[in-house]
Amino acid sequence: PGGGTMTPRLYLPDMAVASCLGMGKAATVAPLFAGEGGRVRPRHGVLPGSAAPLGALATEPAPLVGAMAGWDSRNNRLLAALATEIADPIERLKRRHGADRIAVVVGTSTSGIAEGDAALAERRRHGVWPSGFHYRQQETGGGALLLARLLGLSGPAYAVATACSSAAKALASARRLIRAGLADAAIAGGADTLCRLTVAGFASLEALSPAPCNPFSANRRGIAIGEGGALFILAPEPAEVELAGIGESSDAHHPSAPDPSGDGALAAMAAALADACLAPAAIGYVNLHGTATLLNDAMEARAMARLFAAAQPPASSTKALTGHALGAAGALEAAILWLTLSRCWNPLGQVPPHRWDGVADPALPPLNLADAGTRLPDGQATALSNSFAFGGSNCCLALRRDGEAP
Repeated sequence: PGGGTMTPRLYLPDMAVASCLGMGKAATVAPLFAGEGGRVRPRHGVLPGSAAPLGALATEPAPLVGAMAGWDSRNNRLLAALATEIADPIERLKRRHGADRIAVVVGTSTSGIAEGDAALAERRRHGVWPSGFHYRQQETGGGALLLARLLGLSGPAYAVATACSSAAKALASARRLIRAGLADAAIAGGADTLCRLTVAGFASLEALSPAPCNPFSANRRGIAIGEGGALFILAPEPAEVELAGIGESSDAHHPSAPDPSGDGALAAMAAALADACLAPAAIGYVNLHGTATLLNDAMEARAMARLFAAAQPPASSTKALTGHALGAAGALEAAILWLTLSRCWNPLGQVPPHRWDGVADPALPPLNLADAGTRLPDGQATALSNSFAFGGSNCCLALRRDGEAP
Protein backbone atom coordinates (compact mmCIF):
# COMPACT_ATOMS: atom_id res chain seq x y z
CA PRO A 1 0.00 0.00 0.00
CA GLY A 2 1.08 3.60 -0.61
CA GLY A 3 1.48 4.32 3.09
CA GLY A 4 2.95 0.95 4.05
CA THR A 5 6.41 -0.56 4.11
CA MET A 6 6.30 -2.99 1.18
CA THR A 7 6.34 -0.34 -1.56
CA PRO A 8 8.21 2.98 -1.77
CA ARG A 9 6.44 6.09 -0.58
CA LEU A 10 6.21 8.81 -3.20
CA TYR A 11 6.00 12.54 -2.61
CA LEU A 12 4.93 15.72 -4.37
CA PRO A 13 7.72 18.20 -3.55
CA ASP A 14 6.47 20.92 -5.89
CA MET A 15 3.75 21.70 -8.38
CA ALA A 16 2.53 24.34 -10.81
CA VAL A 17 -1.10 25.38 -11.22
CA ALA A 18 -3.19 27.61 -13.47
CA SER A 19 -6.90 28.38 -13.84
CA CYS A 20 -9.22 31.35 -13.98
CA LEU A 21 -8.21 31.98 -10.34
CA GLY A 22 -4.66 32.80 -11.41
CA MET A 23 -1.45 31.62 -13.03
CA GLY A 24 0.79 30.00 -10.42
CA LYS A 25 0.57 29.14 -6.74
CA ALA A 26 1.02 32.71 -5.51
CA ALA A 27 -1.85 34.02 -7.65
CA THR A 28 -4.18 31.13 -6.80
CA VAL A 29 -4.18 30.89 -3.00
CA ALA A 30 -5.99 34.11 -2.06
CA PRO A 31 -9.04 33.73 -4.35
CA LEU A 32 -9.15 29.98 -3.64
CA PHE A 33 -9.42 30.20 0.14
CA ALA A 34 -11.63 33.29 -0.04
CA GLY A 35 -14.02 31.38 -2.31
CA GLU A 36 -14.06 34.22 -4.80
CA GLY A 37 -16.78 33.96 -7.39
CA GLY A 38 -17.11 35.88 -10.58
CA ARG A 39 -14.16 34.31 -12.43
CA VAL A 40 -16.55 31.94 -14.22
CA ARG A 41 -18.78 34.25 -16.22
CA PRO A 42 -20.85 34.32 -19.43
CA ARG A 43 -18.78 34.64 -22.59
CA HIS A 44 -19.91 35.10 -26.18
CA GLY A 45 -18.40 33.67 -29.34
CA VAL A 46 -18.23 30.05 -28.26
CA LEU A 47 -21.84 28.87 -28.65
CA PRO A 48 -23.74 30.12 -31.70
CA GLY A 49 -26.23 32.79 -30.71
CA SER A 50 -25.79 32.55 -26.95
CA ALA A 51 -23.35 33.07 -24.12
CA ALA A 52 -21.87 30.25 -22.08
CA PRO A 53 -20.50 30.45 -18.51
CA LEU A 54 -16.76 29.79 -18.86
CA GLY A 55 -13.71 30.03 -16.65
CA ALA A 56 -10.94 31.37 -18.91
CA LEU A 57 -7.30 31.48 -17.85
CA ALA A 58 -6.44 34.51 -15.75
CA THR A 59 -3.23 34.99 -17.76
CA GLU A 60 -2.80 34.09 -21.41
CA PRO A 61 0.21 31.78 -21.89
CA ALA A 62 2.89 32.87 -24.33
CA PRO A 63 3.18 31.31 -27.81
CA LEU A 64 5.75 28.60 -28.41
CA VAL A 65 8.59 29.83 -30.57
CA GLY A 66 11.85 28.62 -32.06
CA ALA A 67 12.33 24.85 -31.99
CA MET A 68 8.99 24.47 -30.18
CA ALA A 69 6.93 26.48 -32.71
CA GLY A 70 5.72 23.35 -34.49
CA TRP A 71 3.97 22.29 -31.27
CA ASP A 72 2.21 25.62 -30.75
CA SER A 73 -1.35 25.37 -29.43
CA ARG A 74 -3.07 26.94 -26.42
CA ASN A 75 -3.00 23.60 -24.63
CA ASN A 76 0.72 23.18 -25.21
CA ARG A 77 1.32 26.82 -24.33
CA LEU A 78 -0.37 26.20 -20.99
CA LEU A 79 1.73 23.09 -20.35
CA ALA A 80 4.89 25.05 -21.15
CA ALA A 81 3.83 27.85 -18.77
CA LEU A 82 3.19 25.31 -16.01
CA ALA A 83 6.61 23.73 -16.60
CA THR A 84 8.23 27.16 -16.31
CA GLU A 85 6.88 27.58 -12.77
CA ILE A 86 8.73 24.49 -11.58
CA ALA A 87 11.70 24.64 -13.96
CA ASP A 88 14.32 24.92 -11.21
CA PRO A 89 13.17 21.90 -9.18
CA ILE A 90 12.89 19.91 -12.41
CA GLU A 91 16.53 20.71 -13.19
CA ARG A 92 17.52 19.53 -9.72
CA LEU A 93 15.51 16.37 -10.31
CA LYS A 94 17.40 15.76 -13.58
CA ARG A 95 20.74 16.11 -11.82
CA ARG A 96 19.64 13.67 -9.13
CA HIS A 97 18.06 10.94 -11.27
CA GLY A 98 19.17 11.56 -14.86
CA ALA A 99 17.03 12.76 -17.77
CA ASP A 100 16.41 9.20 -18.98
CA ARG A 101 14.93 8.15 -15.62
CA ILE A 102 12.22 10.81 -15.44
CA ALA A 103 8.82 10.09 -16.99
CA VAL A 104 6.25 12.56 -18.30
CA VAL A 105 2.56 11.65 -18.05
CA VAL A 106 -0.09 14.18 -19.06
CA GLY A 107 -3.87 13.95 -18.79
CA THR A 108 -6.06 15.84 -21.24
CA SER A 109 -9.31 15.62 -23.15
CA THR A 110 -9.32 18.59 -25.53
CA SER A 111 -5.57 18.77 -26.24
CA GLY A 112 -5.22 21.07 -29.28
CA ILE A 113 -8.61 20.43 -30.83
CA ALA A 114 -9.25 24.19 -31.07
CA GLU A 115 -6.33 24.49 -33.50
CA GLY A 116 -7.53 21.45 -35.44
CA ASP A 117 -11.02 22.93 -35.65
CA ALA A 118 -9.70 26.24 -36.99
CA ALA A 119 -7.41 24.47 -39.48
CA LEU A 120 -10.24 22.29 -40.77
CA ALA A 121 -12.48 25.33 -41.24
CA GLU A 122 -9.77 27.01 -43.33
CA ARG A 123 -9.26 23.88 -45.41
CA ARG A 124 -12.99 23.77 -46.14
CA ARG A 125 -12.93 27.40 -47.22
CA HIS A 126 -9.75 27.32 -49.31
CA GLY A 127 -9.14 23.66 -50.11
CA VAL A 128 -5.73 23.46 -48.40
CA TRP A 129 -4.50 23.15 -44.85
CA PRO A 130 -3.05 26.36 -43.36
CA SER A 131 0.74 26.48 -43.66
CA GLY A 132 1.37 26.69 -39.92
CA PHE A 133 -0.78 23.70 -38.94
CA HIS A 134 0.63 20.31 -38.02
CA TYR A 135 -1.27 17.38 -36.54
CA ARG A 136 1.08 17.29 -33.55
CA GLN A 137 -0.58 20.53 -32.39
CA GLN A 138 -3.82 18.69 -31.68
CA GLU A 139 -2.90 15.06 -31.08
CA THR A 140 -3.78 13.75 -27.64
CA GLY A 141 -0.25 12.71 -26.76
CA GLY A 142 1.39 15.85 -28.10
CA GLY A 143 1.54 17.64 -24.77
CA ALA A 144 3.60 14.91 -23.12
CA LEU A 145 6.05 14.82 -26.02
CA LEU A 146 6.31 18.61 -26.00
CA LEU A 147 7.16 18.65 -22.28
CA ALA A 148 9.74 15.92 -22.70
CA ARG A 149 11.49 17.92 -25.43
CA LEU A 150 11.11 21.24 -23.66
CA LEU A 151 12.54 19.86 -20.40
CA GLY A 152 15.18 17.65 -21.98
CA LEU A 153 13.73 14.43 -20.58
CA SER A 154 14.09 11.06 -22.29
CA GLY A 155 12.13 8.72 -20.04
CA PRO A 156 8.66 7.37 -20.92
CA ALA A 157 6.35 10.15 -22.16
CA TYR A 158 2.67 9.71 -23.00
CA ALA A 159 -0.85 10.97 -22.36
CA VAL A 160 -3.85 9.58 -20.52
CA ALA A 161 -7.30 10.41 -21.89
CA THR A 162 -10.16 9.05 -19.79
CA ALA A 163 -12.38 12.14 -19.95
CA CYS A 164 -12.74 13.92 -16.59
CA SER A 165 -10.49 11.52 -14.66
CA SER A 166 -7.58 11.87 -17.13
CA ALA A 167 -5.20 13.99 -15.08
CA ALA A 168 -5.86 12.11 -11.83
CA LYS A 169 -5.12 8.88 -13.66
CA ALA A 170 -1.95 10.47 -15.08
CA LEU A 171 -0.65 10.61 -11.49
CA ALA A 172 -1.68 6.99 -10.99
CA SER A 173 0.06 5.97 -14.20
CA ALA A 174 3.23 7.86 -13.23
CA ARG A 175 3.28 6.10 -9.89
CA ARG A 176 3.02 2.72 -11.63
CA LEU A 177 5.98 3.58 -13.85
CA ILE A 178 8.12 4.36 -10.81
CA ARG A 179 7.02 1.29 -8.87
CA ALA A 180 7.66 -0.91 -11.90
CA GLY A 181 11.23 0.38 -12.11
CA LEU A 182 10.70 2.07 -15.49
CA ALA A 183 11.40 5.52 -14.03
CA ASP A 184 12.79 6.97 -10.81
CA ALA A 185 10.64 10.11 -10.82
CA ALA A 186 7.97 11.75 -12.96
CA ILE A 187 6.41 15.00 -14.10
CA ALA A 188 2.67 14.29 -14.05
CA GLY A 189 -0.56 16.23 -14.26
CA GLY A 190 -2.68 17.65 -17.04
CA ALA A 191 -4.03 20.60 -18.98
CA ASP A 192 -7.20 21.38 -20.87
CA THR A 193 -8.06 24.61 -22.66
CA LEU A 194 -11.37 25.94 -23.90
CA CYS A 195 -12.59 25.07 -27.37
CA ARG A 196 -15.89 25.44 -29.18
CA LEU A 197 -16.22 21.72 -29.91
CA THR A 198 -16.19 20.76 -26.22
CA VAL A 199 -18.55 23.51 -25.10
CA ALA A 200 -20.98 22.72 -27.92
CA GLY A 201 -20.79 19.03 -27.09
CA PHE A 202 -21.83 19.55 -23.49
CA ALA A 203 -24.54 21.94 -24.64
CA SER A 204 -25.90 19.24 -26.98
CA LEU A 205 -26.00 16.84 -24.02
CA GLU A 206 -28.07 19.45 -22.16
CA ALA A 207 -25.45 19.30 -19.40
CA LEU A 208 -24.29 22.93 -19.64
CA SER A 209 -25.57 25.33 -17.01
CA PRO A 210 -26.89 28.70 -18.24
CA ALA A 211 -25.13 30.32 -15.25
CA PRO A 212 -22.06 29.59 -13.09
CA CYS A 213 -22.53 26.14 -11.63
CA ASN A 214 -24.25 25.51 -8.30
CA PRO A 215 -23.00 22.15 -6.95
CA PHE A 216 -25.29 20.10 -4.70
CA SER A 217 -28.00 22.76 -4.71
CA ALA A 218 -31.63 21.96 -5.31
CA ASN A 219 -31.32 24.59 -8.05
CA ARG A 220 -28.33 23.09 -9.85
CA ARG A 221 -28.64 23.05 -13.64
CA GLY A 222 -25.40 21.59 -14.98
CA ILE A 223 -21.71 22.23 -15.46
CA ALA A 224 -19.77 25.37 -16.25
CA ILE A 225 -16.61 24.62 -18.22
CA GLY A 226 -13.26 26.10 -17.28
CA GLU A 227 -9.69 25.72 -18.44
CA GLY A 228 -6.49 25.16 -16.55
CA GLY A 229 -4.25 22.46 -15.22
CA ALA A 230 -1.40 21.49 -12.96
CA LEU A 231 1.93 19.68 -13.16
CA PHE A 232 3.49 17.82 -10.23
CA ILE A 233 6.92 16.50 -9.50
CA LEU A 234 6.48 12.93 -8.24
CA ALA A 235 9.60 11.55 -6.54
CA PRO A 236 10.74 9.21 -3.75
CA GLU A 237 12.63 11.89 -1.80
CA PRO A 238 10.61 12.89 1.30
CA ALA A 239 8.72 16.17 1.04
CA GLU A 240 5.93 17.88 2.92
CA VAL A 241 3.07 16.43 0.82
CA GLU A 242 2.86 12.72 0.06
CA LEU A 243 0.82 11.01 -2.63
CA ALA A 244 -0.42 8.59 -0.01
CA GLY A 245 -3.03 6.60 -1.89
CA ILE A 246 -4.81 6.14 -5.20
CA GLY A 247 -8.09 4.38 -5.87
CA GLU A 248 -9.43 3.57 -9.33
CA SER A 249 -12.60 1.89 -10.50
CA SER A 250 -14.38 1.34 -13.79
CA ASP A 251 -18.07 0.66 -13.35
CA ALA A 252 -18.90 1.13 -17.10
CA HIS A 253 -22.48 1.92 -16.12
CA HIS A 254 -23.28 4.16 -19.11
CA PRO A 255 -21.40 6.13 -21.79
CA SER A 256 -22.12 9.43 -20.03
CA ALA A 257 -24.41 8.96 -17.01
CA PRO A 258 -22.89 7.86 -13.68
CA ASP A 259 -24.05 4.80 -11.78
CA PRO A 260 -26.87 6.32 -9.67
CA SER A 261 -26.03 4.06 -6.71
CA GLY A 262 -22.58 5.62 -6.38
CA ASP A 263 -20.97 2.16 -6.22
CA GLY A 264 -18.16 3.06 -8.64
CA ALA A 265 -17.36 6.30 -6.83
CA LEU A 266 -17.45 4.55 -3.46
CA ALA A 267 -15.12 1.81 -4.72
CA ALA A 268 -12.55 4.40 -5.88
CA MET A 269 -12.64 6.32 -2.59
CA ALA A 270 -12.45 3.17 -0.48
CA ALA A 271 -9.52 1.89 -2.57
CA ALA A 272 -7.64 5.17 -2.08
CA LEU A 273 -8.11 4.92 1.70
CA ALA A 274 -6.99 1.29 1.74
CA ASP A 275 -3.96 2.11 -0.41
CA ALA A 276 -2.97 4.85 2.05
CA CYS A 277 -3.74 2.70 5.12
CA LEU A 278 -6.26 5.29 6.28
CA ALA A 279 -9.63 5.04 7.98
CA PRO A 280 -12.41 7.41 6.86
CA ALA A 281 -12.16 9.21 10.22
CA ALA A 282 -8.61 10.32 9.34
CA ILE A 283 -9.73 12.45 6.38
CA GLY A 284 -9.77 16.16 7.07
CA TYR A 285 -11.14 17.42 3.75
CA VAL A 286 -12.67 16.09 0.53
CA ASN A 287 -12.52 17.95 -2.77
CA LEU A 288 -15.71 16.70 -4.38
CA HIS A 289 -16.09 16.02 -8.09
CA GLY A 290 -19.26 18.11 -7.73
CA THR A 291 -20.07 19.00 -11.33
CA ALA A 292 -23.54 20.39 -10.47
CA THR A 293 -25.35 18.02 -12.81
CA LEU A 294 -28.42 16.34 -11.35
CA LEU A 295 -27.05 12.80 -11.69
CA ASN A 296 -23.42 13.32 -10.70
CA ASP A 297 -24.10 15.24 -7.51
CA ALA A 298 -26.78 12.75 -6.45
CA MET A 299 -24.55 9.70 -6.86
CA GLU A 300 -21.53 11.40 -5.21
CA ALA A 301 -23.60 12.46 -2.20
CA ARG A 302 -24.78 8.86 -1.80
CA ALA A 303 -21.22 7.53 -2.04
CA MET A 304 -20.00 10.07 0.52
CA ALA A 305 -22.81 9.16 2.92
CA ARG A 306 -21.89 5.49 2.73
CA LEU A 307 -18.13 6.00 3.13
CA PHE A 308 -18.37 8.58 5.92
CA ALA A 309 -21.33 7.09 7.74
CA ALA A 310 -20.13 8.19 11.19
CA ALA A 311 -19.22 11.81 10.47
CA GLN A 312 -18.77 13.76 7.25
CA PRO A 313 -15.46 15.65 6.88
CA PRO A 314 -15.47 19.21 5.53
CA ALA A 315 -15.99 19.08 1.77
CA SER A 316 -16.39 21.38 -1.19
CA SER A 317 -16.61 21.41 -4.96
CA THR A 318 -14.17 24.00 -6.27
CA LYS A 319 -15.68 23.82 -9.76
CA ALA A 320 -17.88 26.76 -8.78
CA LEU A 321 -14.62 28.75 -8.50
CA THR A 322 -12.66 27.38 -11.46
CA GLY A 323 -15.20 25.83 -13.77
CA HIS A 324 -14.91 22.19 -14.75
CA ALA A 325 -11.47 21.74 -16.33
CA LEU A 326 -12.54 18.39 -17.85
CA GLY A 327 -9.47 16.26 -18.59
CA ALA A 328 -7.31 18.51 -16.39
CA ALA A 329 -9.73 18.63 -13.46
CA GLY A 330 -8.04 15.80 -11.56
CA ALA A 331 -4.68 17.62 -11.60
CA LEU A 332 -6.14 21.05 -10.90
CA GLU A 333 -8.07 19.74 -7.91
CA ALA A 334 -5.10 17.71 -6.65
CA ALA A 335 -3.17 20.99 -6.78
CA ILE A 336 -5.90 22.52 -4.63
CA LEU A 337 -5.39 19.69 -2.13
CA TRP A 338 -1.63 20.31 -2.23
CA LEU A 339 -2.15 24.00 -1.45
CA THR A 340 -4.60 23.11 1.32
CA LEU A 341 -2.05 20.83 3.01
CA SER A 342 0.93 23.16 2.52
CA ARG A 343 2.04 24.99 5.67
CA CYS A 344 3.79 27.57 3.50
CA TRP A 345 0.89 28.42 1.21
CA ASN A 346 -1.91 27.82 3.72
CA PRO A 347 -0.54 28.61 7.22
CA LEU A 348 -4.03 28.94 8.70
CA GLY A 349 -5.03 25.44 7.56
CA GLN A 350 -8.13 26.65 5.72
CA VAL A 351 -10.10 24.49 3.33
CA PRO A 352 -11.57 25.87 0.09
CA PRO A 353 -15.14 26.99 0.77
CA HIS A 354 -18.08 25.55 -1.11
CA ARG A 355 -19.61 28.32 -3.21
CA TRP A 356 -23.32 27.81 -3.92
CA ASP A 357 -26.71 29.36 -3.23
CA GLY A 358 -27.14 27.49 0.08
CA VAL A 359 -30.35 25.75 -0.98
CA ALA A 360 -29.77 22.09 -0.08
CA ASP A 361 -31.42 19.39 -2.18
CA PRO A 362 -33.66 17.44 0.23
CA ALA A 363 -33.38 14.37 -2.02
CA LEU A 364 -29.62 14.09 -1.33
CA PRO A 365 -27.86 12.84 1.80
CA PRO A 366 -26.45 15.90 3.58
CA LEU A 367 -22.79 16.82 3.16
CA ASN A 368 -20.60 18.88 5.48
CA LEU A 369 -20.07 21.65 2.92
CA ALA A 370 -17.32 24.02 4.00
CA ASP A 371 -18.01 27.68 4.69
CA ALA A 372 -15.40 30.42 4.27
CA GLY A 373 -12.93 30.12 7.13
CA THR A 374 -13.46 26.40 7.73
CA ARG A 375 -10.17 24.78 8.74
CA LEU A 376 -8.72 21.31 8.65
CA PRO A 377 -9.65 19.48 11.84
CA ASP A 378 -6.75 19.09 14.28
CA GLY A 379 -4.61 16.08 13.48
CA GLN A 380 -6.37 15.38 10.17
CA ALA A 381 -3.99 16.75 7.53
CA THR A 382 -5.01 14.15 4.96
CA ALA A 383 -7.41 14.87 2.10
CA LEU A 384 -9.15 13.21 -0.82
CA SER A 385 -9.83 14.46 -4.35
CA ASN A 386 -12.57 12.82 -6.42
CA SER A 387 -12.60 12.58 -10.23
CA PHE A 388 -15.46 10.70 -11.88
CA ALA A 389 -15.63 10.47 -15.66
CA PHE A 390 -17.83 9.41 -18.55
CA GLY A 391 -17.96 5.65 -18.97
CA GLY A 392 -17.57 5.11 -15.22
CA SER A 393 -13.82 5.82 -15.21
CA ASN A 394 -13.26 6.87 -11.60
CA CYS A 395 -10.19 7.95 -9.67
CA CYS A 396 -9.64 9.17 -6.12
CA LEU A 397 -6.34 10.61 -4.85
CA ALA A 398 -5.33 10.70 -1.19
CA LEU A 399 -2.72 13.30 -0.20
CA ARG A 400 -1.14 13.40 3.24
CA ARG A 401 0.99 16.06 4.90
CA ASP A 402 4.31 14.59 6.02
CA GLY A 403 4.47 13.87 9.72
CA GLU A 404 0.79 12.98 10.04
CA ALA A 405 0.27 9.45 11.37
CA PRO A 406 -0.97 6.95 8.76
